Amino acid sequence: MMKAFILRWRRGAAVSAALFLACAAHAAEPDFVPAPDLLAAATKEGKIVLYSANFLDTEQAVSKRFSARFGIQIEIVRAPTGQLITRVKTEAAANRMIADVIDISDRVQARAMVALFAPYAPPNASDYPAVARTADRLWPRSGNAWTITYNSELVTDPPKSWADLAKPEFGKLHLGQTVIASGGGPFNRAMFERKVLGEDYWMKQAALKPALFPSQAQMVDAMIRGEIAIAPLVTNLAIPLAAQGAPLKWFFAPEGVPVTVFCAAIAKGAAHPNAAKLFLDWALSREGQALMVELGSFSAMADAPMPPGVDPRAIKTWYPDDDEIEKIFKSWTDDWNKTYNYRQ
Repeated sequence: MMKAFILRWRRGAAVSAALFLACAAHAAEPDFVPAPDLLAAATKEGKIVLYSANFLDTEQAVSKRFSARFGIQIEIVRAPTGQLITRVKTEAAANRMIADVIDISDRVQARAMVALFAPYAPPNASDYPAVARTADRLWPRSGNAWTITYNSELVTDPPKSWADLAKPEFGKLHLGQTVIASGGGPFNRAMFERKVLGEDYWMKQAALKPALFPSQAQMVDAMIRGEIAIAPLVTNLAIPLAAQGAPLKWFFAPEGVPVTVFCAAIAKGAAHPNAAKLFLDWALSREGQALMVELGSFSAMADAPMPPGVDPRAIKTWYPDDDEIEKIFKSWTDDWNKTYNYRQ
């Protein structure tokens, strides 16, 4: 049964569920109205090429909505952040930029190559805090937040906090954890754990011998199969899977909600600059952010739309400092690997 569920999800059923919820929520949000001259110029260009590190199913759902709204097609190139960065640098060096919009998860690397992005700000720029953007070029179109998620068929007395995930009674229920080096999100989660929950948090949790996974996708598969029972899981997996009917329940822990903000930008030298601007203006509007939230993303927008049933006053968001990440990334990654006895 669980194997069949996972296969259905991978064929896109989760997106169908998320789109249903998104359509229901969309009516409550104001429609984005573009400037007429921008819409005309974007329509003439007719398409954009989107390079994204987001899940492909998510971007396909976004593309479908955007195309229906404005009649402009999106060609999606989906790859991990590292591959996209290499591709963008190669295209820029050859003076042949194919990407129009780029959305990646590693803000530190994006800041290091900020000259490859065009100056841009959405009409509602003031809705986004400085911690979630970089000057006039990198904007938080998407992101994810860390939940505590558990298999509701295995766990009858669930944890209530991050602190619980370092307690022996929950270790007995087969904890899961994503390794720190698997991406910007897992590093941010580990950084939050050490800074907010205490210097000894890693050591306490590692003593419980959680199952370690190289990716969130592999870990949630194991949770659905019942091989692990509890784990930190990002919203863009927890929300759509629970909405589809997976045996998962999730919540935002009271100590804080670590947020990983992706960074979207218009490529300098983009072939479709007006369509790219229209896309980001829409994506960063309240309408666009409501769709991203319903697809499992987490919005950095002030007074942002929230997942169904979540009171924004009841969660305490935590954003990492990009400058601090640059200084500690290598040493903290080494410390984590040693503490959890993880060898790549």
